Amino acid sequence: MNGGLTVRDVVVTYPRGEAGRTLLTAVDSVSFSLAPGEILGLVGESGCGKSSLGRAILGLVPLAGGAIQWQGRRIDTLSRHAFRAIRGELQLVFQDPNACLDPRMTIADSVGEPLRSLEPGLPPAARTARVSGILDEVGLPASLTVRYPHQLSGGQLQRAVIARALVVNPRLVVCDEPVSALDVSVQGQIVNLIGRIRRDRGLACLFISHNLAVVANLAERVLVMYCGRIVESGARQSLLGAPLHPYTRLLIDSVPDADPVRARRLLARHASPAAQPPVTAAAGCPFVSRCTLAVDRCRTLMPPLRDFGQGRHVACHRADEWRDGLPTSLPD
Repeated sequence: MNGGLTVRDVVVTYPRGEAGRTLLTAVDSVSFSLAPGEILGLVGESGCGKSSLGRAILGLVPLAGGAIQWQGRRIDTLSRHAFRAIRGELQLVFQDPNACLDPRMTIADSVGEPLRSLEPGLPPAARTARVSGILDEVGLPASLTVRYPHQLSGGQLQRAVIARALVVNPRLVVCDEPVSALDVSVQGQIVNLIGRIRRDRGLACLFISHNLAVVANLAERVLVMYCGRIVESGARQSLLGAPLHPYTRLLIDSVPDADPVRARRLLARHASPAAQPPVTAAAGCPFVSRCTLAVDRCRTLMPPLRDFGQGRHVACHRADEWRDGLPTSLPD
């Protein structure tokens, strides 16, 4: 892909244990592409490596392997000085706006800070106009620009964080759990805002979330991540309508259900010791301890991510057996 983002066999590791002598693999050989103007959803439980992957794309975490290309140019090998030249094209929307806005700065100053850093030659009047315009675009009234973060609601703060990411006119935005800290009533507003901005600006967006319902309302394609690996990917409608990996089926089943009996059964399944993701990768499928459909080869052989046609990829030994999709609910 000449335009957009290309991620190939990316590996991210962190030191752990005494003196950091051992390594934890947070992202394990992940590959995908993101076209200009596309929203790609990345879903999975906490600790699966989603945020590490997003930060690696933006040059905030070093790679232990693989390569990242942006607009046909490899960027993971750039020096910090060289990466700074493209920083305005690649921006991040953080999960917790309270943690990334300086409490001593007004909203207008926080939103304008990237301009002072990345476009230092911009005249003050032009900078003020740019900030005013982007705040209006995200739905923040001018009366809030002189306020401080503690004076705004959670939804207003997240709009300010989105404005700060957009003020430098990026071409790719990584949204790392941008609605998880918000009330349910506000989440929909922010999701709609991101969708509208993407359409208006033609942005590429990697939307990271553990909430499959949120991703289903926004993304065109979906990547499902488990223990640092992509276990299923495909177009939103086909993947959510007919999942081929047991973990994807489990995520869908785990969306809150009004049926109290079914909800209790799912809660019990997730609360069991076997439901915790493994800390270290075994020889076989990392999902094997939680999978009700596992067979012997699942315990001894890591399933490759196979191409099932029409942009669908699945890492499951038995996926051929249910090409029309897994059952609505897996057996206990």
